[in-house]
Formats: sequence, structure tokens, C-alpha cells
Amino acid sequence: MTVSRIGVSLEQDLLEMLDEYVKINHFSNRSQAIRHLINKNIAEEKWQCNNYVAGSVTLLYDPHRREIQNRIAEIAENYHQEILSAQRFILDKSKHMEIIAIKGVASRLTELSDKLISIKGIQNGKLTMTRAD
Repeated sequence: MTVSRIGVSLEQDLLEMLDEYVKINHFSNRSQAIRHLINKNIAEEKWQCNNYVAGSVTLLYDPHRREIQNRIAEIAENYHQEILSAQRFILDKSKHMEIIAIKGVASRLTELSDKLISIKGIQNGKLTMTRAD
């Protein structure tokens, strides 16, 4: 891919925040961080624009609460065309992490993740999407 050079003017505090972002995320330079942020922004716009995307829903929950797993299964049945795969990881006795790979129209995936994350007893949940076109 051809790379083009551009000049960017930033206020000092914004530049310091960019440098901190580069450091925390282990980017090799500012350009790599800026490319990442632009791609992330474009992907998030696609969520709002209702384009075709792929991603994952990550859920953290107590495995002893069987109703959580049952509810996840019920919701998944209604979104079987969008769900590619699901993987459960045992973090410890009281915490399981489930990662559900998804693809489809952004609004439908957002709807799916909202339903999963809002299940009573889910300790933490996150939707991640990226361009799939």
C-alpha cells in the first residue's frame, strides 16, 4: 500500500495525549497510532451507518448462575445467522468469559450485544466491531 505524508498541527496537550496513547498501546510511532484511530473511527461510523461489519461480544459472568447461560442460549437462537462461533473460557471458579464471534448488519449486531450485555448477572460486557466489506 502506498503511504502519503501529511502535516498535522496539534495543541501541546493533545500532542502529549497522543504520545501517551502511543506508549500505552505499544505503537511504534505516532503515524501508526493515528492510522489506528482513523480506522477505529471509520468502523464506528459504519455501526451507525448500518453497514456490514464483523466483531465479537465479550461477556464476563458467574458460571454458577445457570439462568445466565440459559438466557445467552435463548438470545443466540434468535440471532443464529449473525453468530459465527462462541467460546467459553474458565477464568476462575466464579468467573467465566464468553466470546461470541459475529457478523452482519451493524444495527442487528448492536441489538444482539445490547440484549446479551443487559442479561441480569452479566458482570461486564463489550461489543467490538470492525469493517467487514
